[in-house]
Amino acid sequence: MDDTTDTLAVSLFGEILTVDQLARNQLSKVLPKGMEISHFSVLNHLARTKSEKTPAQLAQLFHVTRGAMTNTVTKLEWAGYVHVRPDWDDARRKWVSISPAGTRARDVAYQAISPMLRGLVEDLGPDAVKEALPLLRALRDRMSGEPET
Repeated sequence: MDDTTDTLAVSLFGEILTVDQLARNQLSKVLPKGMEISHFSVLNHLARTKSEKTPAQLAQLFHVTRGAMTNTVTKLEWAGYVHVRPDWDDARRKWVSISPAGTRARDVAYQAISPMLRGLVEDLGPDAVKEALPLLRALRDRMSGEPET
């Protein structure tokens, strides 16, 4: 890389990391009391896909360790937001699904964060956001080692 590419790369990742920190701070402020971003992310995924996942699958999906995902799933189970059941074919594996209470909690959280997110898109302009998404997705895919979509 030359100096221009180095500067561009550092600037890009500096902006991404700053946006990530700001987004996490703002989301944490509007999520319902006791709900963490990781909790909302898992509940939102389970609600959208309407499917069961193993903790290992969730860990891979969210790019976190199995231990971190086990901690998140345990907290969600304590709150009554997910059901965890054994795999009837493999006693070492468990399956996680969203509970009715989890669906309600996800919906409440979604309603809490939607105005903030909607406002950001409106301020930036929907066309600008649409233009940015392919680059951000390609960057995510490249960094995760997944093929570009």
